[in-house]
Amino acid sequence: MFAAVFTSELGKLRRTLAPWVTLGSLMTGPLFLALFMWIVSDPGRAAQFGLLGTKASLSGIEANWASYASYLTLMIGLGGTLLLAFIAAYVFGREYSDGTAKVMLTLPVPRRVFVAAKLLVVALWWLLIVAVVYVEALTVGLGMRLPGITGTAAGALLGNLLLVAGISYLLAPMVALVTVWSRGYLAPVGFALGMLLLGNVIGHTGWAAWFPWSIVPILIGSVSAPIETLPLGSLIVLAATFVAGIAATMWQLQTADVNQ
Repeated sequence: MFAAVFTSELGKLRRTLAPWVTLGSLMTGPLFLALFMWIVSDPGRAAQFGLLGTKASLSGIEANWASYASYLTLMIGLGGTLLLAFIAAYVFGREYSDGTAKVMLTLPVPRRVFVAAKLLVVALWWLLIVAVVYVEALTVGLGMRLPGITGTAAGALLGNLLLVAGISYLLAPMVALVTVWSRGYLAPVGFALGMLLLGNVIGHTGWAAWFPWSIVPILIGSVSAPIETLPLGSLIVLAATFVAGIAATMWQLQTADVNQ
């Protein structure tokens, strides 16, 4: 039963441009970073094109692989969190926008199966985007011959990207909950944006390690110096948020009425 629902959810993606749009939006990141690397490495020529190489060099960016990888991790950690929220909102909210929620809720299938299948689709969708962006970033780095790019450094970037992507995914069930509760797209995206902003604010306080949406910012160093390992309390908070989000989403769907 789960395999049939999961296959059906994957089939829905073939008839939409959403996967390509989300992939394309995040793939612009390495290209913009490559532009900044080029500006810093050759500010004179960049100034001839009106790219303000002097100001770019004052921003603290260095034209090497370490800087490139650091900013890419930052981009995936913050921008990717918001993009992942859109993905979760799309997968769970499409039933309401397309008017197929009444079909989903009346099928002789446990509603928790739909939640599990949709979350797996979100995970695979997100993992594929991160993998493609990593390959793109590695290709760009090799093409630009950025200093410091080695097999070890490339592996470290992959590990960092998977870590922040995984943490971001642990927050996705909460977005799914807001989606099925509000039965639309706007509320979950607004919720994710609000939590991201609040997370960056709390990231400057002593409560950062205990607020789920502050954990990625403190890990990647967007609010302070980056940390190497997460404290045990943060891991517990993330796990609890993930489990609570799944349980609440299943309960919301289980008690939902068909009103279409």
